[in-house]
Amino acid sequence: MKVLFLASEATPFVKSGGLADVAGALPVALKELGLDVSLILPYYRQIRELDLKPETVVKQLPVPLGREQLPADILQVFTEDGLPVYLIDREDLYDRPNLYGNALGDYYDNLERFVYFSQAALMAAEALGVVPEVIHAHDWETGLVSALVRGPYRNRSALGSAAVVFTVHNMAYQGLFPAEKFALTGLDPTVFYQPEGLEYWGRMNLLKAGIVYAAAVTTVSPTYAQEILSPDNGFGLDGVLRRRGADVYGILNGADYRHWNPGRDRYLKATYGPGSMKGKRACKQALLRKMKLDKELTRRPLIGLTTRLDTQKGLDLLLAALDGLMALDVGLVILGTGPEAVQEALREAAGRHPGRIGVEIGFNEALAHRILAGSDIILIPSRYEPCGLTQMYALKYGTVPVVRSTGGLEDTVTAFDRQTGRGDGFKFGPYTAEALLEAVREAVEAFEDKRVWNHVRSNGFAADFSWSRAAEEYLAVYEAVLRR
Repeated sequence: MKVLFLASEATPFVKSGGLADVAGALPVALKELGLDVSLILPYYRQIRELDLKPETVVKQLPVPLGREQLPADILQVFTEDGLPVYLIDREDLYDRPNLYGNALGDYYDNLERFVYFSQAALMAAEALGVVPEVIHAHDWETGLVSALVRGPYRNRSALGSAAVVFTVHNMAYQGLFPAEKFALTGLDPTVFYQPEGLEYWGRMNLLKAGIVYAAAVTTVSPTYAQEILSPDNGFGLDGVLRRRGADVYGILNGADYRHWNPGRDRYLKATYGPGSMKGKRACKQALLRKMKLDKELTRRPLIGLTTRLDTQKGLDLLLAALDGLMALDVGLVILGTGPEAVQEALREAAGRHPGRIGVEIGFNEALAHRILAGSDIILIPSRYEPCGLTQMYALKYGTVPVVRSTGGLEDTVTAFDRQTGRGDGFKFGPYTAEALLEAVREAVEAFEDKRVWNHVRSNGFAADFSWSRAAEEYLAVYEAVLRR
């Protein structure tokens, strides 16, 4: 089976969030099942700065953007696993400091950038003779692909016979743009005004396009697949999703243990594993020094948080609970970026609790690994969480997750039960600071009993969320849509 992956980011080339982890690891897992998989990405500045030496395989491919024809070069590289990756090279659209915007907001021309990417990716596949049976597109940036394949490409190209599988990674990000720009899409105007078209309260909605026109819609955990059918988590598209019915699948993401493995993690002060935890102690000591925290915390729980600093990730809960957390005699290490008001509140809290709270603002892949290894507890208090990968990685690093019971957090963390000895983390349900504090208090009490703590960590080490399981489930979806 031939599968073409289209995504706006993928590891190890470029990353801003969990989408990149999925788009980097899932194609490799599918390839290991025997599928013929290719991946197409925009040629961002971050990729240009890598020492890849890509080969130009198509020069000056004319790509439509509304009434214009803008040429693009198509470059090719291969991953270390032999996966072919094609890069859409259009300097004025993708050679920028960031992927989607800056501190002032999204780039003003993101519609143009990702309409162009969708068209260029399909035209590149035509030019290269890559004729997939399945096109797997991800999030609003490639939502237009479903409509293009069902519309302009249906009769003019072999791509028109491909089944599009569309994955929603987060319903909150929908790609909303002014209706006046619809002509840029290259779609028939009637597509906008149809009840099941791109129109959404007078605007274009590219995520809706992906959902409506795909042969199947997947999202990144079974619980989230149910949650998005409700108004609270459907962000206005719950009715559209309910109408898709059995075509909506919840497939839990996998964890890429090639890059997240404490036994060979190149970012760590020392490696370790379930058979020997000495290296984890060294990682904790190194993290305390790096974040300028009290040495006394070597004997107390150190809580880590690596995330976007926004309300989806529960930062309002954390800020409300901070002084209560400090009363539990714990340390706290935070890495992330977000609104300036949140960043300033965290800095102020660190000032109130010197030596106990360390805050690093920014994106730092190496520090993210070091926090995961050096912390005793990883805290994920999300308001909603489509899947989440951090808690999966944490279990493999012997770092106990404390999470809110939502989305993929509910599906991947089992609450520890002292009576049965089952469970690998601690959970809370109500979205309140009090519930968060109670879950952390439970974890701290377990930490203080080394026999219990070692048992919780041992359960976590045994958890396996490798991508092979998810790949099998995606293959079943591909086969189902092809049969139809």
